[in-house]
Amino acid sequence: MTITGSTTVIDGAHVVTVSGAEHAGGHVVVEGNRITAVGAGPAPRVEGARVVDGRGCLLTPGFVNTHNHLYQWVTRGLAVDATLFEWLTTLYPVWAGIDEHAVHVSASAALAQLALTGCTTSTDHHYVFPREGGDVLAAEIRAAQDVGLRFHPCRGSMDLGRSDGGLPPDDVVEDRDTVLAASEAAIDRWHDPSPGSMVRVALAPCSPFSVTGELMRESAELARRRGVLLHTHLAETVDEVDFCRERFGRTPLEYVEQLGWIGEDVWFAHTVHLDDDGVKKIGATATGVAHCPSSNARLGAGIAPVRSLREAGARVALGVDGAASNEAGSLLEEVRHALLFARAVGGPQALSVREALELATLGGAAVVGRSDEIGSLEVGKLADLALWRIDGLAHADVDDPVAALVLGTPPPLELLLVNGRPVVERDRVRTVDVDALARECEAVHRTLLDKAGR
Repeated sequence: MTITGSTTVIDGAHVVTVSGAEHAGGHVVVEGNRITAVGAGPAPRVEGARVVDGRGCLLTPGFVNTHNHLYQWVTRGLAVDATLFEWLTTLYPVWAGIDEHAVHVSASAALAQLALTGCTTSTDHHYVFPREGGDVLAAEIRAAQDVGLRFHPCRGSMDLGRSDGGLPPDDVVEDRDTVLAASEAAIDRWHDPSPGSMVRVALAPCSPFSVTGELMRESAELARRRGVLLHTHLAETVDEVDFCRERFGRTPLEYVEQLGWIGEDVWFAHTVHLDDDGVKKIGATATGVAHCPSSNARLGAGIAPVRSLREAGARVALGVDGAASNEAGSLLEEVRHALLFARAVGGPQALSVREALELATLGGAAVVGRSDEIGSLEVGKLADLALWRIDGLAHADVDDPVAALVLGTPPPLELLLVNGRPVVERDRVRTVDVDALARECEAVHRTLLDKAGR
């Protein structure tokens, strides 16, 4: 068999398709931005193609990050021993100083780090829009284009300031009409529903304690009219549950459900504090969940009931959350933590190593509505894939290659392809200068702290 055209061949790797088969010493062929062959044994002969020696490596689909706040990368290391509400009230004055430059630098760095940890598609939940900050949504989209990741920005919002009983300061919230107009403008400008799209927009009011019910309801109506997805935080902490019971007389899930926020076009971040009825409701409606184990642990929020949600029928994926509550920003680390935390509360059968890998791949694809395009290594799917080197000291004698990835030390990333394009090679990001980014991040961090008087 001979394949011609712009082609990359990965040969000799342990191929984990996630959709079913695994091939020891297998191959994958990529033509343009699509996978054209997956199988066991040596790769077909390919004239004029780039051939990547995959021996000693594990090949997986690229990971999908379903919850993040990219602007937070430049505000790491603050309020490190605080609860969620304490952490938020400490950070809001700092975040009030962000602008286009800060967001572009921060998003570029966070996305580069995600790429180094196997991520090929990332969402982002951006909800802070300072009045003098410029076009911060465009800044993060430009960053994703620079780094080269597939990107699903979520136009977030807050309209419930402290003077009206909400948590955020009044100077970081917007009025409802402004939010809805900006949300529709973001869809018009950026949302690309075409096959293979690199940018798709979702709407994402922030949380029950920072957004009015009217904005939640009208955002849902707008999203469904325009055919885009919906995302928000939900049931992250006991404080949030208490807030909703005291203010609305309902659990967080009961509250947002009455506003139209449930179903296959919705995904929630966290869902740590759900009762049994809530788990069943999310499962029965195939609502999505972004599980953020590291952030939830860092803030002491608890552990989401991942096994129960999966068994109930929910679409469950992983998210790193914002770097101000997860300074590592590593999606591979979330795979390991999801497994360990599930087992810590549910025993060794609560989540297998392959189920943990599935959360980051097919699970993420399902949550962002792209199961037909990404999340597994199958002919016809987009060429978003990660090649991990597992023949070094840390992994060479681990009997199961998937266990080496999920349970072992994070291995070097030999190659990351996004849409068929190399973004990482030999554990180095090739699309942006990460050393220069590190220096810029430090400068922006200091500027923001100075603005906030810290």
